[in-house]
Amino acid sequence: MANKTETQALELAEATAESLGVYIVDVSYTNGILCYYIDREGGVGIDECEAFSRAVEVVLDREDIIANEYSLEVSSPGVDRKLKKEREFLYYIGREVDVKLYAPKNGVKEFSGTLKAYKDKTATVEYDGENIEIPLKEAVHIRLKFDF
Repeated sequence: MANKTETQALELAEATAESLGVYIVDVSYTNGILCYYIDREGGVGIDECEAFSRAVEVVLDREDIIANEYSLEVSSPGVDRKLKKEREFLYYIGREVDVKLYAPKNGVKEFSGTLKAYKDKTATVEYDGENIEIPLKEAVHIRLKFDF
């Protein structure tokens, strides 16, 4: 569950992200570090992260939601990031994912498939022509599939 600062930081930055053509995948605020994870179709690089950082910094300074001194970081989600939050799952519906389960389900413990849906902390992944419902608590990880 997001804390109040994360929720406010997300709400304040949504319009900025949209204007720059990026999507905020996640926001975290821990130990005085506010970090935005952004993405867009085709991925983001240093230029997109820098542009978003500069633009959102203006909004954060104006709204002054963090009373203490803090550091602002902007990053891509990264290729090995586990999907954790509902907004991530919903954003990546239709994408290929790698799944690793604690215990086998339908005879498999590790597989790749297409993320089809997400609801009530349960991801639906199409694998071998069948939709498999995966409660997050049963998954070691569900992450975007990347072929190198």
